[in-house]
Amino acid sequence: MFSPEMIQFAIIILGALAVGGFVYAIAMPYFNGEKKAVQRVANLVSEKMDRSRYSPEQKRRKVVQDVLEELDTRQKENAKVSMRQRLSQAGLSISPFVFYLISAVNAVILGAITYMFVGESIAPFAAGAASFTGGIGLPRWVIKFLSARRQRKFVDQLANAIDIIVRGVKTGLPLNDCIGIIAAESPAPLGQEFAKIVEEQRIGVTLAQGIERMYERVPLQEVSFLSIVISIQSAAGGNLAEALQNLSNVLRERKKLEGKVRAFSQEAKSSAAIIGSLPVLVMGAVYMSKPDYIMILFDERSGNMMLAGSAVWMLMGVLMMRKMINFDY
Repeated sequence: MFSPEMIQFAIIILGALAVGGFVYAIAMPYFNGEKKAVQRVANLVSEKMDRSRYSPEQKRRKVVQDVLEELDTRQKENAKVSMRQRLSQAGLSISPFVFYLISAVNAVILGAITYMFVGESIAPFAAGAASFTGGIGLPRWVIKFLSARRQRKFVDQLANAIDIIVRGVKTGLPLNDCIGIIAAESPAPLGQEFAKIVEEQRIGVTLAQGIERMYERVPLQEVSFLSIVISIQSAAGGNLAEALQNLSNVLRERKKLEGKVRAFSQEAKSSAAIIGSLPVLVMGAVYMSKPDYIMILFDERSGNMMLAGSAVWMLMGVLMMRKMINFDY
């Protein structure tokens, strides 16, 4: 009835129509947005069901987790400290330009003094080392020392300040008024830092943001704890007085632990100080009793090399002992 060519052509046409229909049924929802709409509706329904299954306590835990992750991300972003921040942490009001200028003048003065009073054979090397120490090492050590001293004073006063907030909140005072009392009544540096928070609040900065900025000026774990407590309370609610009371207890326990660590490590520190000072004391005693016997170390080339090698080994020993007797807690 039909020729083989016609039958073959019909089979090809039917196969093409079947493939086209299959492709249309599968791919068309992706082109007209139907698939995306269905998926979006499913996501909304699933999210609504998940939220309905969450209890208030679970929702609060989720908010707390989000706040902690956000704070951790911000602290990692602000990990790099600029020279202006270092000066602020040390309590100095000078600009970085003035600091660099003082460092350069200090390097020139120490290098010139060393060059004049040291033997000619090692004068250039000694003057270069003195200039490097006076221009880079000594100024930064001073900033680190001032910053550490300021942070110790801040930590010693922080627990009492938190107790003031707790008592004020329990008696019905607003949190901002408690912060103002601490700023007005507390000594430096705690009073200064809380006063900056009060000034920032006057220009629209929230309390949580103000404490985060205080952490940049006083990078301590205790301030980070306070920032976490305030941020969680502002985001998730809860009993602020109880949270701050727990924080105060934690800070006092950390202070007790610090005192115990210092007491237990004091013997090792004393031993390290004695061992480290013995070479210098012996050298001074030999010089006072018989100067000609020890001056060969300063006048002869071989003596200079021996003295430099001894200084390097001495420095390595001091750094190793310092690493052994410093504890993190």
